[in-house]
Amino acid sequence: MAGTTVKINAADGGVFDGYLALPEGGSGPGLILAQEIFGLNRHMREIADLYAEEGYVVIAPDLFWRLSAGVELGYEGVDLERAFSFHERFGIDQGVNDINDAIRALRSRPECNGKVAVLGFDLGGRLAYLAAARLKIDAAVSYYAAELEKHLDEAHCVHCPIAFHFGAADGYTPPAVWEAVRGAFAGRADAEVYVYVGADHGFNNSERGSFDKAAATLAHSRTIGLLHRAIGPRYDLEALWEKHVECEFATRSADETMRTMVAEPYVNHVPVMTGGYGYRELYRFYKNHFIPRLPKDTRIVPISRTIGANTLVDEFLFCCTHDTEIDFMLPGVPPTGRYIEVPHIAVVHFRGNKVAHEHIYWEQATALVQLGLLDPRGLPVAGVETAKKLMDPSRPSNTLMASWSKEIN
Repeated sequence: MAGTTVKINAADGGVFDGYLALPEGGSGPGLILAQEIFGLNRHMREIADLYAEEGYVVIAPDLFWRLSAGVELGYEGVDLERAFSFHERFGIDQGVNDINDAIRALRSRPECNGKVAVLGFDLGGRLAYLAAARLKIDAAVSYYAAELEKHLDEAHCVHCPIAFHFGAADGYTPPAVWEAVRGAFAGRADAEVYVYVGADHGFNNSERGSFDKAAATLAHSRTIGLLHRAIGPRYDLEALWEKHVECEFATRSADETMRTMVAEPYVNHVPVMTGGYGYRELYRFYKNHFIPRLPKDTRIVPISRTIGANTLVDEFLFCCTHDTEIDFMLPGVPPTGRYIEVPHIAVVHFRGNKVAHEHIYWEQATALVQLGLLDPRGLPVAGVETAKKLMDPSRPSNTLMASWSKEIN
């Protein structure tokens, strides 16, 4: 954990703790993180650290302090029973007041630029919504908020951007709930309601059996998108990616490349599963198997680029003469001396102003055909034609379909 404990003064007297996590740059927009019914436990502190990496000054207040300070619970057995007990005794209105005190404390910190959003999960998701309805905040995000339907009469009081994330298989928030939320915010361009097929309650929590990585990843991207639009920070992902690529292909420095990435990044070249998971493995990969194995005439030809909230997708041709064993792309294949042009896709995820991970795809069959390692006869594969058609879509289609030429137009 990278954060520290801070003290928050309650308006009605008393002091309670909060977990403070700061971004690498030291300052930025503020984010209040509202806990699940399991207290301010390790998982919540990890989420605070994650959003600090995204560029936010985060405070996660101990919202159970009036019942018992420092509650940290697991997700099964006695801990689960205690969590429900805390939930039953928790005063939701007082909880909103405590969040207001946390907001006041956050805005008073020199690291916070004054903009504040509230992000909450489960019980915290309900509190995030109520904070948007009752307090002066700049944005709110609610994850799988149980009992939200009890408060929809306050929807008209929400005057900031807001997003709701629900699991379609969540028994605590059945379809009637998220349909009611959609109805309450119908016509609001700044209100987003997302439902994740197959996802259950707690789908964002990696420590629970209901964790759904696909849903959690997509929900996080959507959350970051809303926060960026509402309170910032705003990063030039294209410039960040161009710098990373420059370090790989122009500067050709493993050290400089790693400086453009988060502390524990990963890269996966999907067709052959090369790359690395975590700093040490990925640094070894870049230093010994990627950068020194780039052919001398390597050339990247851009085709298209799509940029999202925290994701960039590049479509390009990787062109080179196979004059060295290209470990990362053609491991174990001795140099053939042949020139190849191979269509590629790079899906790049960012965390804050650093590259977090890359998924790189390419058409391996066309590479093998061009190198003379795969005979295309009788197989639904092509050689350099795949690259040529990508550059010139007017080139003939369906040439591998024998029936195409026999049909009468």
